[in-house]
Amino acid sequence: MAISVLDSASFEPETKSGVTVTDFWATWCTPCKIQAPILEKISETMTDVKFSKIDVDQNQETASGLGIQAIPTLIIKKDGQVVDRVVGVHNQKQLNEIINKYRS
Repeated sequence: MAISVLDSASFEPETKSGVTVTDFWATWCTPCKIQAPILEKISETMTDVKFSKIDVDQNQETASGLGIQAIPTLIIKKDGQVVDRVVGVHNQKQLNEIINKYRS
């Protein structure tokens, strides 16, 4: 499944139902570039989870509203509620384990 690109206007509507994983990142962030292909792989196998990303430089209001202070940060929501926040680069096994906790 492709990773959707969100902005401040689309973030809430796109993450209000089901399990969603949003990657808060920036183009200049090297750790973000390391984690991006890992999330792509996971999104291909977890088709019941919606994956998205949002550029913190272009969407500062949303990032600050969620208290994003370091990137990459993954915000995991279930039915519109933030259930987890994953800061820093994690490998595929670690992310699978974290996300699987919220899948029904």
